[in-house]
Amino acid sequence: MEKLYPNGKYPINDFKPGESWRLFKIMGEFVEGIDELYHLGRAVSIFGSSRTDAQHPYYKKAENLAALFAQNGYAVITGGGGGIMEAANKGAAAENATSVGLNITLPFEQAPNPYANKQIEFKYFFVRKVMFLKYAQAFIIMPGGFGTLDELFETITLIQTKRIKKFPVILVGKDYWQGLIQWITDKFLTEKMISEKDLDLFHLLDDPEDIIKVVMDFNDSQTS
Repeated sequence: MEKLYPNGKYPINDFKPGESWRLFKIMGEFVEGIDELYHLGRAVSIFGSSRTDAQHPYYKKAENLAALFAQNGYAVITGGGGGIMEAANKGAAAENATSVGLNITLPFEQAPNPYANKQIEFKYFFVRKVMFLKYAQAFIIMPGGFGTLDELFETITLIQTKRIKKFPVILVGKDYWQGLIQWITDKFLTEKMISEKDLDLFHLLDDPEDIIKVVMDFNDSQTS
């Protein structure tokens, strides 16, 4: 007699019906993302909370920073939603730069913002994450919540383990991030969970000009 999972529904030695077909949907998302972004050129990915309203200083800072990147020849990639993502797309679009929104289908919160002039819709978070990393030359982390932390730590881990090439990872907002950095230093480093050189995998900056300089200096070093 065929064994079943504990829920009694599906054979233990077989795929759930339709599971194998899901692979084609995943492949389709990869293909669409690559086709749309392959010729993007220099770009930065900007992350932060979808819950930040348009009057908040973080929103204004993200908008201004994205505009500054656009003025220096960079496309701007965001998650395509509201808050910080909307602000960054808005800043890039205002400078007639390519403003990319990699939107994710969610049951709440996420609706595409109107400022992304290149929009791609994703169902799978992990496919979307690949696109954020593969086509950006820097990763800008504005204040955010769990999703922002997820992107931050996954990116640092991939760089640390040399799964991807090192590129600038910049946390913007010293007041917001300083407590996290202090905890990393007090716990991770003190208890030897990381090495001291791992603290060099990211920057903590506030001034937009300093942020642009770090990114441009890095990219220039790669082409010299």
